[in-house]
Amino acid sequence: MSNDDFLDDLQWMPEAKAKLKNIPYFVRSQARKRIEQLAREAEQDVVTVELVEKARLEFGQ
Repeated sequence: MSNDDFLDDLQWMPEAKAKLKNIPYFVRSQARKRIEQLAREAEQDVVTVELVEKARLEFGQ
């Protein structure tokens, strides 16, 4: 996964990027979209590990 995948108005904490890479490839883009949606809903401009974990729980991983 290149940094180009993160060109957005949201910043990703390095720990959150690392956790995203642990999500299986075949659902990663869907998970990333959901994580970014959660960030926007929470009016956050930084994606945190907590947001990644919240999305991971939703996906049942």
